[in-house]
Amino acid sequence: MTKHNQYRAALLCGVTLLFAGCNKKDDSKANYQTAINDYYKAHPACLWQETKKFPVQAATSDDAKTEGFDALTDAGLLTRTTGEKKVFIIASKQVNNYDLSDQGRSAWTPNTSQPGYGNFCYGHRSVDSIDSFTAGVNGSGLKTAQVNYHYDIADVPGWAGSQEIKTAFPSVSASLAQSQAGQDSLVMNGTAWQVTK
Repeated sequence: MTKHNQYRAALLCGVTLLFAGCNKKDDSKANYQTAINDYYKAHPACLWQETKKFPVQAATSDDAKTEGFDALTDAGLLTRTTGEKKVFIIASKQVNNYDLSDQGRSAWTPNTSQPGYGNFCYGHRSVDSIDSFTAGVNGSGLKTAQVNYHYDIADVPGWAGSQEIKTAFPSVSASLAQSQAGQDSLVMNGTAWQVTK
């Protein structure tokens, strides 16, 4: 056996041992962290609890509605036009019409189950540390784990960090401020751990 072939054989053995020691089914902090991160990459943090449909109209006097839309307009994600809406036969009120801008369309996360609806999402949980876990088995005989951890929000777009957005959407400000505590239930799906919701 040449020196070159000996080196390749030793390397192959080392890689095989490395992967054998990293079984995705193990009760390990690394496996739990991977499962939680994978789940939240597919379930990002968004501005609204319920998805929205644009264009939308709001009375200029309704600060509770216009504040968030105006902040998104200032961030370049929405466009705003003003108009009048007839309330009664002889009365009308000033309204703002909001729609997605070109920049807003690229930042928009559509709701696949509700065409025309969507949300502005501003990142996803990324686990900093697994603090503790309790492993067990459920009634179906599947391995389970209750995991306590700390996380930050990762992949935050520039618009989400603006002061206007943080003021209009206090939940964004709170989630971006510091490391947060989280807890999730995990189950072994046969090949790897996954978050159950």
